[in-house]
Amino acid sequence: MTNLAPHYTNEETGISYTLSPEGYYIPDLALPPQPEGNLNRWGRARLSYLREHKPLLHTHMLTQCTLWPHLLEIQETAAKRMELLTTQMAAAEGVTEDLKSHDQMLWIGRTNNIRARTEEVIREELIYS
Repeated sequence: MTNLAPHYTNEETGISYTLSPEGYYIPDLALPPQPEGNLNRWGRARLSYLREHKPLLHTHMLTQCTLWPHLLEIQETAAKRMELLTTQMAAAEGVTEDLKSHDQMLWIGRTNNIRARTEEVIREELIYS
């Protein structure tokens, strides 16, 4: 058996290799660092949409290590958009704390309606696009 170098770098590809105990060179590959975070309902919805309706895009993003940052960005944007739209719609429709103190059931109904419309906008603009 010849003496093999414990490390080897292919000059054409730039990939480095380490010699295993069995005598095989194993590439020293590592994924780039990914942002930390957990997916909420919007991130999971986007992931599900990509898997089911855009499998090529999903696979491309997965292999390029851009899927996780994309999902985190979508959920952050969705949260900000939800807050902004809800505030704007509530102000435009007169859904205030004063209404809440005078007619709580009307306030609940209008608030739920605003939330449902806001979620639909977010699904159309961010999740299903």
